Amino acid sequence: MSKTKTNLMLLVTALIWGMAFVAQKIGMEHLGPFSFNAIRNLIGAAVLLPVIAILDRQRSKMNLPRATWKQKDLWVGGILCGIFLCIGSTLQQFALKSSAVGKVGFITALYILFVPILGLFLKKHVDRKVWFGVALAVVGMYLLCVTDGFSLAPSDLMTLLCAFAFSFQILTIDHFSPKVDGVRMSCIQFLISGMICFVPMVSLETPKLTDILAGWAPILYAGILSCGVAYTLQIVAQKHAEPTIASLLMSLESVFSVIGGWLILGQVLSARELFGCALMFGAVILAQLPGRKRQAASSAKS
Repeated sequence: MSKTKTNLMLLVTALIWGMAFVAQKIGMEHLGPFSFNAIRNLIGAAVLLPVIAILDRQRSKMNLPRATWKQKDLWVGGILCGIFLCIGSTLQQFALKSSAVGKVGFITALYILFVPILGLFLKKHVDRKVWFGVALAVVGMYLLCVTDGFSLAPSDLMTLLCAFAFSFQILTIDHFSPKVDGVRMSCIQFLISGMICFVPMVSLETPKLTDILAGWAPILYAGILSCGVAYTLQIVAQKHAEPTIASLLMSLESVFSVIGGWLILGQVLSARELFGCALMFGAVILAQLPGRKRQAASSAKS
């Protein structure tokens, strides 16, 4: 797969995810967090089943090895991704109940900073610029989130925990995606996430059919595009993309979330909050820029 195609896939992913914050916010007017996530994830899994069948037929016509469901790594990776996706998306839904989509989008983007930090536990070296990026992000989050009483709002803390959960999901994808069929793993993660959310949906929220039908548009956007399309593009593209470029492109979801909140919901951030967003976005970019040694190596290869 060419770099241009891979980067385009990641850019589309960021755009869909950014606008999904608006769909999630609107969806909360009709359904509870667990109900919205259960339905969107199960729709995402269902949408991928015919896609998998079509891809299997194409492999057969091209005499390529057919992917299988009988891989241990496929199910382990899919289940782990589903658990982390469930935790992250549920926390995000609860945060959106009382917070602007732009703010939630930018704090969520901190997962790109958390990934290399969590990599320390896997004995991976973390560059100095990442630590500087963390410090910059803390300042940005203070301007964006901290109230006059020097405390984070509950929704901000939930979004921060959401970012941690997505960090684990990304690390899981990085580990398992080269070994398995990406579309199948994506389907499994949605199925697992949807099944987990289904339990509190039935026991705590018990949504009515009229509520589901009233929120059909945001549900379908989140289920088909955000889940079925964007998360699958992420898994497939991460097999071929350079980590730096992939992270930078995916981090643009925070920018698209602010644009979506402004254009569709009329949400406007204050100058202080916008400056906080700028610092956090700058921190995300800084943390993903290649170091001098890596740049030198790339120049030598070219």
